[in-house]
Amino acid sequence: MTAEELGRLLEPTVERLGYELMDLELKLHGRGGVVRLFIDHPDGVSLEDCEKVSHAVSALLDVEDPLPGQYNLEVSSPGLDRKLTKPEHFQRFTGETVKVQMRFPIAGRRRFRGKLVSSDDENIVVDVDGKPHTLPMATIDTARLVPTST
Repeated sequence: MTAEELGRLLEPTVERLGYELMDLELKLHGRGGVVRLFIDHPDGVSLEDCEKVSHAVSALLDVEDPLPGQYNLEVSSPGLDRKLTKPEHFQRFTGETVKVQMRFPIAGRRRFRGKLVSSDDENIVVDVDGKPHTLPMATIDTARLVPTST
C-alpha cells in the first residue's frame, strides 16, 4: 500500500474527529517501520489532539490491517514550516513566504523562495525578488512554509 492509498483510508477517520490530515509519511523497512501523520486544526493541535487521533487511527489500522510487518504510529502537528501538498494548502497560505523545491529545473533553477502570490489546482505563482514564477504543482518535489519571526 502506498502512502497516498493509506492517506485515503485514514482521512475520513481523521476528519470525523474534526482534524485535517495535512500529510502522511510511510516508511516501512525491516523491523523499524513508521507511519507518521501530520494533523491540523484551526485552533492548533495539542498533545491530547494527537492522542485522540492516534487511538482512532490505531483502531482502524488494527481492523483493516493494510500494512505488512510491524511499525510505529506517530501523530504530530505540521509545525511552523509545514509541508504544503494539496491545492487547498497553497490557497490557504497565499501571501505567505514559501520555499519550493522542483523535481526539474524551471527557468534554469529548481529552488524558489518567495511570496506565494496565487494558486489553482494546477499551478502556484511564487514572487521571487519581484519576479513571478509559475510552478506546476505536478512537478513540485517539496513545498514548505517559511516561518516568520514576530
